[in-house]
Formats: sequence, C-alpha cells, structure tokens
Amino acid sequence: MNRRKSAGIIFLTFVAFLAQPLSVCAQGMSPYTFSFHSKEARLMVLYGLLLTLILVVLVLSNKVNKMRAVNKKERSKEGAQTFKEYFNDFSSEQIDACLQYKQRKNKHPQSGSGASSALLVLGLTSIFTFFSNSVSAQGEASPSLLNEPGIIITIVLLLIPIILGVIFLVTKVMYALKQHRNKLNLEAAEKLAAYISTQPEEEIEAALKKRKAALDYQLKNQELAGSHKAEDEKGLLHINVNKGLPIVAIKKKAVKRPNIDPALSRLILWYIGCATFWLLFGTTVGEYIGIKFVAPDADHVSWLSFGRLRPVHTNAVFWGWASLGMLGLGYYVVPRVSNTALASLKKGWYTLYLINAAVILGTLCLLAGINNGGGEYREYIWPVMLLFGIGLALTLVNFLQTIARRTTKEIYIANWYIVSAIIFAIVIAVVAYVPYWQDGLGETIIQGYYMHQGVGMWFMLFTLGIVYYFLPQQLNKPIYSYSLGILAFWTQILFYTLIGTHHFVFSAIPWWLQTIAIVGSGGMAIPVIAGTTNFLMTFKGAWYKIKDSYTLPFFLVGIIFYFTGSMQGTAEAFRSTNLIWHFTDFTVAHSHLTMYGIICFFLWAAIYAVVPRLTGKEAPQITIGAHFWLALIGMLFYTIPLMYGSTLKGLMWLAGKPFIDSVVMMAPYWLWRAIGGSLMWLSHLFFAYNMYRMLVNDGVVDVTERTIRQLAEKESGAQTI
Repeated sequence: MNRRKSAGIIFLTFVAFLAQPLSVCAQGMSPYTFSFHSKEARLMVLYGLLLTLILVVLVLSNKVNKMRAVNKKERSKEGAQTFKEYFNDFSSEQIDACLQYKQRKNKHPQSGSGASSALLVLGLTSIFTFFSNSVSAQGEASPSLLNEPGIIITIVLLLIPIILGVIFLVTKVMYALKQHRNKLNLEAAEKLAAYISTQPEEEIEAALKKRKAALDYQLKNQELAGSHKAEDEKGLLHINVNKGLPIVAIKKKAVKRPNIDPALSRLILWYIGCATFWLLFGTTVGEYIGIKFVAPDADHVSWLSFGRLRPVHTNAVFWGWASLGMLGLGYYVVPRVSNTALASLKKGWYTLYLINAAVILGTLCLLAGINNGGGEYREYIWPVMLLFGIGLALTLVNFLQTIARRTTKEIYIANWYIVSAIIFAIVIAVVAYVPYWQDGLGETIIQGYYMHQGVGMWFMLFTLGIVYYFLPQQLNKPIYSYSLGILAFWTQILFYTLIGTHHFVFSAIPWWLQTIAIVGSGGMAIPVIAGTTNFLMTFKGAWYKIKDSYTLPFFLVGIIFYFTGSMQGTAEAFRSTNLIWHFTDFTVAHSHLTMYGIICFFLWAAIYAVVPRLTGKEAPQITIGAHFWLALIGMLFYTIPLMYGSTLKGLMWLAGKPFIDSVVMMAPYWLWRAIGGSLMWLSHLFFAYNMYRMLVNDGVVDVTERTIRQLAEKESGAQTI
C-alpha cells in the first residue's frame, strides 16, 4: 500500500510539473491558430511522449509489485488451502476426471522501484523548465532553438531509439511477468495434483461430489406450478385446446444452440477482426477531421485536406467497418436459423478478400484525388465499387443456397431482412454507377436514391435482421410478435424506397416527386413504430436482465436511437423544417445519430454476444463498460450541440444574416463536436482492446486444467512402471 501511495504521489507531482509548460503553451494559442508546424505543437508532442514514458514506468512498476505479492502469497500456501482456493474453479467435467482418478488409484494402489520513479520525475522537471522558459521567451528577439531544423531533426533521431527501446522494454517485461506467472501456476498445479492424490479418499471424494451436484443441478421449471395437469372443476378458466391458425404468430420456445463449425468460426472472426480494423482506421480519420474544424490550419498537406479525408472516413466506416461487421454476423445467423451448414466457405473468404481490396484501393484513390466526383458516399470509382458488388453477389448466392438447404419449414424473419438487404444493396450500386440515366437532374435524383437507400435498405435492413436473431437469444425468450416484424419489413420496403428525394426539397426536381418523398418519410413511422414496439415488448418481463448483461445495454441504446433517429429523419423531411436545417450541420448530427447510434450499437451488441461463444474468452467487464459509456456520452456530446447550433444557423440564414456570421457562431459547437468525436474514438480503442482479449490466447496456464493433466500423467506413468 505504501508503494501505491508513493507511486500516486510521484504521478501527481509529474502531472503538476507537466501542467506548467502546457499552460504556458496554451496561453498564446487559440483553437484556430493551432498548427503542427508551430513551436507549441512540437512541445506538446514532446510533453505527450514524456507523459507516456512515465505512465509506462508506473504501470510496469505496478505489475512487478503485484507479481511479487502473488509470488509471496503462492509460496506461503499449503495443500489444503490451495485445494480450497481452486475448488470452485473446477468444472463438472474436471471433477469427474478427479473422481475417476481417485477410483482408479484405489483399485491399483502404488508404492512409495519507487525511488527510481522519483528520480525520473525530478530529472524530467529540468526538461520541463527548459521547455517552459523557451516558450515564455517566444516574444524576445532571439529565435527559439526548437525552430531550428537541425535541432528538430536531432530530437526526432533521439526519440526514435528511445520509443523503440521503451516498446522493447515493455514487451520483454510483460513476457517475463507472464512466464513467471505461468511458472507459479505450474507449481500450484503440481501441489494441487499431489494434494488430491495423497489425501484420504473419503474427504476429497465427498467434497468433489458435493460440488459436482451443485454444478449439475438444473431447475425443471415446474417447481412453482407442479407436474399435475391443470383442472378447473368450477369452470373459472377457459383453456383453449384448439390448434388452429392463431390471429398472431405462435411463439417459438428457445432451444439449446449447437456448437459452431471451427472453419466457419474462423471465417466469422476474420470478418469481425477486419471490421474492427476499419472502424479504428475510419474513425481515426474522422477524429482528425473533427480537430480540423477547430484548427483548420493544422496542416497544409494536399492528401490530408478536408475534401479528401472526409470521403475516406465515411467510406471506410460504411464499407469497411459496418458492411464487414454485418456480413460476418450474417455468416453466423443465416446457417443458425436455417439449421444447416453454410453452403460454401470459399465464397465467404472470396467476399472478405474482395471487400477489403475495395476499401484499400478506394482509400488510396481518394487520398490521391481520384474519385467519382460529387456523389456523396459513392466517391469510390466504379472499378473499386465493382469489387464490392461482386463480393455481395457471392454472399447472396451463398446465403440463398444455405436457406434452400434449411431443415426447418419456415424461413425465420432474420433471413428475410438479411437476404433482402443484400439484394437491395446490389440494385442500389448498379443504379448509382450505371451512367445512362445520370444527366442533369437525373444524377441528382439518383444521388438521393443511392444515398438514402444505402443507409435504409442496406445497413438498416441487414442490422435489423441481426437484431431479430440476437435480441431473443440474449433475452432467452422468443421475439414478441412475428406479425409486427413482417409488418415492419414490408412497410419499410414500401416507404423507404420513395424518400431519397427529400434531400432535395426546394430544388429543380419536380414538385410532385418531392411531395412523394415527404409522404414516404411520414409513412416510415409505421415500420419504425412497429419494430420499436416489437423489440421493447420482447424485453417485457426480462428488464431485470439488463443489469447483469453487457450486451443488452447496447441493444437497448440501439433500439432507443432506432426510434428517435428515424423519427427525426421524418421530421427533417417536411418543407418547413427542411428550410431551416438543410445544408447545415444538422444533417451531420442526424447521420451520426442513426449510423452510429443504431447501426454501431447493434453491431457491438451482436459482436459481444457471438465472439465469446466462438472463442471461449470474454473481454474484461470494465473495458466493455468503458466502451459503452464513452461511445454513448461521446455521441450525445457530438450530436446535441450540432443540432442546436445548426438550428440557430438556419434561423440566421432565414433572417438574412451574413454567411460568415453563422460560421463564427458555430465555433463553440464545432468544439463540442471535436470533444464528442474524441470520446467516441477513445471508445473504439477500448473496443479494439476487447476484441484482442476475446480473440488472442493470453498464454497463461490454467491451474485447474493443468492439475487434471498432472493427474493423468501420474496415472499413465504409474501404469507404465
């Protein structure tokens, strides 16, 4: 405890020393004067590196201290204490193995660092003093040494080996700690195996059998109702024994899910892993774009300009993150609900290669200034998008072949949504990229169709199909109403395909076509209300499960924003509101409220549900919680200020105010946008870490598993002798 206190004091001292030069740097800067070419920016980068270095030292010191404490504790343990500690970690199968070993043995008896951290902080103090003095003297006649190219090159050359050395040190220390931990676990397993093999039969067997009975106990679901048949001698109840067609769909009981094919599991994990990479890449670009709203002069590099980075961000998260994430989950859902094996694993791998290739090539083209020109979300040139389309076509054939081989009579609604989403995505891409009808107003109409159908008929339809599988699975109860699901499905297809033109109200597009789009937007209330009701009523009687689940909060947030975000889109379509909000940042806020609040939260919920089932490993609860709250709070910080500021901007335009006045007015709201986006981006780092923990084997020896192996080795050795 004293070491922890001293480390905390050292860290706080370090932060206090760090705050002084940072405050000096910040005093002479405003958000719009920030530039990576400035002296202050270079100082801030150095401070950040130094802060990272001291944090690494403190973390490693903490790890070593913990390992020392564990080592001391393990050395002091005795056999009985070790057995009691690991007793509750045994599974029912492991207890069976122990009992069988004891029985066979009876039948065949055998013959006989705090001071160094303080010095580091004190050493860094002199560096901070030098930096702060150089910053405070920036108004003097003598030029700062930090602006000299030779000094900058020297500092960079010094930092490179230091950073590589720190990375190497961290890697070696973590590896050494893991090896030491495994050594302790192996010793503990040997002690435990020796204790089990030498202790009296009655004592060990009684404890093991008692624990096995507790593990194997299951409720019969008749404890309260009893097993007797229902009788109503006084005629108070009406028991319907007819098995005819009901008014609403009959609910399906939950069934035990079989284990998944390892080859298919590997394919799904690759999809989700690639999607995670594109989420990090795309939102890192988006984070930088948000910063440029606050500091537009941060850089002067052509391929880092806003006009090139913005489509890189949107297309990477659309076609890389969301599309690959949905398809990976689809490869899990479609065979499950069809109760059959996937038709072709090869087609699944080909699709993965093609879509990744499309996103990589598309990103390089956009950064180089090669794009489709003017079409939002279709900036990829047609050869790049052709790769994506071929991948979707392969997946469509694969899913249809799988559904055709189903062993169930009905086609579950999840497959309806998923297959129709792929069909619509292919149709949308063909319509958007074939040039014959894209002259003049035709191109504008096609753009509205493509942009809105991509969101509603590809992302939304597919994701809703995923929810129709995973939400009942996580709640362990059937979907509330199959009928509401069918109603939402067909009405979404009817109304959503009409509403693309509401992005061009008051344009030269025919008035009647604009009116149809507005009417269709109003009609979208039917599928949204039906779907939201269906999902929320599925929670009925199971709300208490939310507090004990880390997937259900993601589902609940997605459902809430499915309703609010979709209804907001309907409200935006009316001419009176469109007049205020169109061409403002309100559209940006709305797109994040839907694509992020709905699609991302639903995908995260399903990923957290399926990956532990495929790998047998779960992420730490604290990092999943950090991911959830940072994403939710960041999205609210991002969208609410933008919606409020954009409303004021639209009103200023209607009042005839100069355009530049609205730009100046939006400055604080763009700052909130950058803050919210930073929190969202930080949440994605936690998500990537969680994926790492669920995918990668940590290499730590399991004491209970090792104990069973030790017993088996002892027995085989005795038989050999």
